[in-house]
Amino acid sequence: MVDSAPPAVPAAAAAPDVAHEGFNRVTRALADLGHPHAPRWLEVPARTCQEAAEALGLATGQIAKSVIFRRRADEAAVLVIASGDKRVDEHKVAALVGPIGRADAAFVKARTGYAIGGVSPVAHATAPVTLIDRELFRFDEVWAAAGHPNGVFRVAPADLERLTGAPVADVVQA
Repeated sequence: MVDSAPPAVPAAAAAPDVAHEGFNRVTRALADLGHPHAPRWLEVPARTCQEAAEALGLATGQIAKSVIFRRRADEAAVLVIASGDKRVDEHKVAALVGPIGRADAAFVKARTGYAIGGVSPVAHATAPVTLIDRELFRFDEVWAAAGHPNGVFRVAPADLERLTGAPVADVVQA
């Protein structure tokens, strides 16, 4: 675990004038779940972990990326939440949830309600099978997408576990 003060995050831009359904859905869900940190709207889109880390002034590993797979047996979405500096090991994921394949943009949008680059760990259109990689626990806090490429929220990994109800597992490459 890294023991440090919360990062100095640049001031977020005002949320967009035109309401964004995904960002608003995450904002409501986090409030309903009692999460103490409201999502922030960034001035620049952060579709990748590197972009998010740069926008927030953080290490790439402090970005909790959401990777969606398609489970072959039943077409369920499988969400893996992992550190931005780690690569998800599909074989480890498959060993836990059954055979999986890649998910295209249309599948991701249909199952989660979010476009790739803004997939939040919470408030999905259809509840996915979710796994949290244990490497996230290297950090006291991480930042995750909030339903839009410009939206992010901060969360302790243990709180992410509570918010999603997902088990913690080893699902990244060594």
